[in-house]
Amino acid sequence: MSKKNIVQLNNVSKSYPQGDEVVYAIKNVSLEVSKGDFVVITGRSGSGKTTMLSLIGGLTNSSAGICEVFGVNLQDVEDEKTSEIRAKKIGFVFQFSSLIPTLSALDNVKLPGVFTKQPVGEARAKELLDWVGLEKQYGRYSAQLSGGQQSRVSLARALANQPELILADEPTGNLDIETELEMMELFKEINKTKGTTVLLVTHNPELAKFGNRHLVMENGLISEKMINGSPEAVLA
Repeated sequence: MSKKNIVQLNNVSKSYPQGDEVVYAIKNVSLEVSKGDFVVITGRSGSGKTTMLSLIGGLTNSSAGICEVFGVNLQDVEDEKTSEIRAKKIGFVFQFSSLIPTLSALDNVKLPGVFTKQPVGEARAKELLDWVGLEKQYGRYSAQLSGGQQSRVSLARALANQPELILADEPTGNLDIETELEMMELFKEINKTKGTTVLLVTHNPELAKFGNRHLVMENGLISEKMINGSPEAVLA
């Protein structure tokens, strides 16, 4: 694995038994993601996008191939090591914010520090909420926030431990168009100003313009489309 690559997949497949057959969610996918990339992955539902993010995030194991993240082959390490990588180096953002309803916005942002034993201070949590435009919502609970505000809290929480990699699975899927664009601008700013690597999955190909790379998944296979004059390359 190159030192500049944060993610490297070599002929990775994920399959499931279905009766007497084997169904592939992804099949023989190879991919390199360099530090500082903003990769937008598009495709229809069931094309394998979420499965690939789950493999990279160590949430599931591949059936074949090598999945290296930060130089570690996730298939070769114990769950404890995978959990450590997730907690310290990866931030997750999902379509549904998954906020803890009994915690305020501020306490939701502080929550990741519990798992790394490196507390997220109140000043840090407020700074992140300010950055996503929620400086007046510190004490509000998820039920008191709009869908767009919940998504912003989720993004702030994902950044609490200063991760090197953000994995975002349909983070704008339940938002209106205006809020969707605002969220995408935040992801772009994270990538540009902090150098955070972003892998973002979406069913909306129009959002590919926010990244520097556009991957398309179809039937478990992946290809790279042209962005800013770069040549199209088939990855798997």
